[in-house]
Amino acid sequence: MGTLPERKDIPPWVKAPEDLKDPEVLQVQTQLLEALFGPAGSRIPYIEQVSKVMLELKVLESSDLTEVVVYGSYLHKLRARWMLQSMAEWHRQRQERGMLKLEDAMKALELGPWMK
Repeated sequence: MGTLPERKDIPPWVKAPEDLKDPEVLQVQTQLLEALFGPAGSRIPYIEQVSKVMLELKVLESSDLTEVVVYGSYLHKLRARWMLQSMAEWHRQRQERGMLKLEDAMKALELGPWMK
């Protein structure tokens, strides 16, 4: 990805053009975006400021994935990528545990053969 991002409001901690080259790209399930970035991406500015990176989200049309493009210095990009991957995995596991609990509750509620 050698092209510069379309975004016009590059944060002051991202040095153009050197930090805009070779971004880190990770794919996240679209259903996890709100858990990671808040409603309508409200936490993105905070995550960018704390991580000293710039984030762009690109929805992939042919799948349920969204690309998260991370711009910044090499170490900041790697740290932000690790943090986002960890958060996504935590939310995915939490969601999976919730589904397992729901399945167990539904099994517990199943009626015996005499009640059907």
